[in-house]
Amino acid sequence: MSKSVAVVYIKTPIGICEIKGSELGVSQVSILDDEGTISETVPRVLQNCVIQLEEYFKGDRKVFDLQLDYIGTDFQKRVWKSLDNIPYGKTTTYLKQARLLGDEKAIRAVATANGRNPFWIVLPCHRVVGSDGALTGYAGGLWRKKWLLEHEQGCEQQSLF
Repeated sequence: MSKSVAVVYIKTPIGICEIKGSELGVSQVSILDDEGTISETVPRVLQNCVIQLEEYFKGDRKVFDLQLDYIGTDFQKRVWKSLDNIPYGKTTTYLKQARLLGDEKAIRAVATANGRNPFWIVLPCHRVVGSDGALTGYAGGLWRKKWLLEHEQGCEQQSLF
């Protein structure tokens, strides 16, 4: 089966999102730093992804349900799939993620794989922070990582003091 890749550009509150995919599934969701042209139509194979991203930004979606077409090494795929286990509104560390994958010495390799995550927001690498809680290593820019984490906190958690 040959795969014809469709592309769509949508506006989000934190920039233009580029989505690529085919009949095999979504192969890339990324954020662009430059302002681009918003697509006038959405290819059929990408409609579900666009709808789910819109729901996420409205605060109506906490879990994505998409067919993903993973393109990467076996190790990268394992790391990316592990991101799906981080609950909405929660964070983990690169060290914990490496331990869950069976090798805490692989922390740098795990961080590198997270940095190459082709499924922005859908597989939430923005929920992975440094061991000291610092916002580190986000390909979309640390300001976007901060925005996404605050978006997921919503009004549910309030300070007592």
